[in-house]
Amino acid sequence: MTRSTAPSTLAIAIALVHVSAQAQTVPSASRPDISACAAINADKDRLACYDAVARHETAATTAAADAAATQAKEHEAARTAERAASPRSDLYASESDSENAIANAGKGSLLDSRWELAKDSKLGTWNFRAYKPVYLLPAFWTSQANTLPHSPNPINTVTTPQDLQKIEAKFQLSFKTKAIENLFGDNGDVWMGYTQSSRWQVYNSGNSRPFRETNYEPEVLLVFRTNYEIAGWKGRLAGIGVNHQSNGRADPLSRSWNRVMTNIGFDRENWSVMFRPWFRIPESFDKDNNPDIEDYMGRGDVTIVHTMGRNEFSLTARHSLRGGDRSHGSMQFDWGFPITRQLRGHFQLFDGYGESMIDYNHRATYIGLGVSLLEWY
Repeated sequence: MTRSTAPSTLAIAIALVHVSAQAQTVPSASRPDISACAAINADKDRLACYDAVARHETAATTAAADAAATQAKEHEAARTAERAASPRSDLYASESDSENAIANAGKGSLLDSRWELAKDSKLGTWNFRAYKPVYLLPAFWTSQANTLPHSPNPINTVTTPQDLQKIEAKFQLSFKTKAIENLFGDNGDVWMGYTQSSRWQVYNSGNSRPFRETNYEPEVLLVFRTNYEIAGWKGRLAGIGVNHQSNGRADPLSRSWNRVMTNIGFDRENWSVMFRPWFRIPESFDKDNNPDIEDYMGRGDVTIVHTMGRNEFSLTARHSLRGGDRSHGSMQFDWGFPITRQLRGHFQLFDGYGESMIDYNHRATYIGLGVSLLEWY
């Protein structure tokens, strides 16, 4: 018994020494050669040799796994410390700091506050926002009431004078909402807007106090933020959209038109400027309520807004961009001012053509005074 055991133990020891020596000289990525165990004749001893080699490999693998886990924990701890020292949003973690700076240029400016232009200013879709001023003018006086509205289209010409007073009331409602956000990467928002303004003969009791004119103006606008400078003015916005405006009345008082409109916006400090050139979508003459409307209500307008404390001033100018007998336009000045901490007043002065759709080719001066519910900014 003793005589047979000694050689077997010696053989196993020699095999393990051989395998261990090979494991030290072979790169760690290679598997140790276990051919030394195959040289043992006895099945039991050869199996014991294989088990010893397997235990050796298992120990080495476990050690490597432990080392890798330790290294991963150390790496994660370092990343956590780095994020704590310099926090940034994971939402745009793939973007460089320079890209973020460009995307947020103009954040907090006047136009950004109205159109959510900067990347970090965006508030999502279907939130109702201010668009044009919202006001009520109980006193709205005109220098000349348009008692016989007319148009080159005979169907839209009034032949019997209307009973109108020179003083009436006017109010305007206006809002917009974003339907699609970031249509192109992190830029390009689709807005839907609606504006309604009414002229109410509220003091005309002899004629049942009618609404003389109400204009409806829905529109859809695709808006992009821009980032350039011209003479100290920052180019913030560029947009294009479709605009419909009508008074919803039957002939001969019906008036309407459809336009493709562009918006180009600039601002600086407490000033903003919006240019809006437009192109009227043509209609056949027999269906056109106002075929010459562009020569009176214009082919574009510009609006300048200035804020000073709680006062807000705006000036809007329109023109036909034609000469001679086709040269017509208008100017409108609005002033929103504080009355109390909760109440604001609104003053409006208009002179020229097209204060409303029914008056598109009628020139007059209008003066209104009332309260403001919401200004431009």
